[in-house]
Amino acid sequence: MNAANSPDAEIPEWRARARNYWKLMRADRPIGTLLLLWPTWWALWIAAKGVPPLWTLFVFTAGVWLTRSAGCVINDYADRWLDPQVKRTKERPLATGAVRGREALMLFAGLMLIAFALVLSLNWLTIGLSFVGIFLAATYPYLKRYTHLPQIYLGMAFGWGIPMAFAAVQGQIPAVAWVLWVTNIVWATAYDTWYAMVDRDDDIRVGAKSTAILFGDLDLVIQGILYALVFVGLYLVGRQAALGNYYLAGLVVAFVLVLWEFGIAKGREREPCFRAFLHNNWVGMAVFAGIALEFWLKK
Repeated sequence: MNAANSPDAEIPEWRARARNYWKLMRADRPIGTLLLLWPTWWALWIAAKGVPPLWTLFVFTAGVWLTRSAGCVINDYADRWLDPQVKRTKERPLATGAVRGREALMLFAGLMLIAFALVLSLNWLTIGLSFVGIFLAATYPYLKRYTHLPQIYLGMAFGWGIPMAFAAVQGQIPAVAWVLWVTNIVWATAYDTWYAMVDRDDDIRVGAKSTAILFGDLDLVIQGILYALVFVGLYLVGRQAALGNYYLAGLVVAFVLVLWEFGIAKGREREPCFRAFLHNNWVGMAVFAGIALEFWLKK
């Protein structure tokens, strides 16, 4: 089949460009959105002691999608020198040249402006906190050049919706919000280490840094410690928020799911480690189900 008769030759330029932007935003791979959404919903439900106000729920849910998409764009912009050398990322739009750097920056700015416009409908404390969120999202991708701990910074950025959620619902940020935020940082560090283990060989070759490289042969041991700290943190959140048996049942289910991750990733192969990373979506869902059931069945 020659180029003139290929399927891509029949696609209008605007549609091909839109498809590349969609791919750059990782909108075709929702796992990152879900991993950001679950802790945000944990916070909203705890702050509201049940279903939060619908407009607030919409703002945060849409904001999660927008900021995660923007984060993917700026991440690929920062890694445009690295992605062509990594097996998993070499076909990304910026790596192949399908999208130019200037276009990526404009897309990032547009997504963040829409997210900020939504936040403007909330209270001043939430608006003020959103500037910190913008800074975290914009600077995270550059950490892998200077430190082996970008996963921790990712957790800070991915979890910033937690204090914002409490601010939006309660007009303040209680202690439980910060405990939940720190717990989410540890969780994000753990699940993103699975992700980093997929690319460890490539990252070492090109000089990138990650917790997977830092942990080395102790990776599974440290992963076990991290996940143990996650459940300690979630237990403390439950105590502070007066959550009962349904919440604890959700934690038990989440714990079993984490054990399954270690079972499949114990050999450290690329594909099982990637599956372990993806599996954290169900961990987040189990915790949310426990929180939601707790408040629903109390009424």
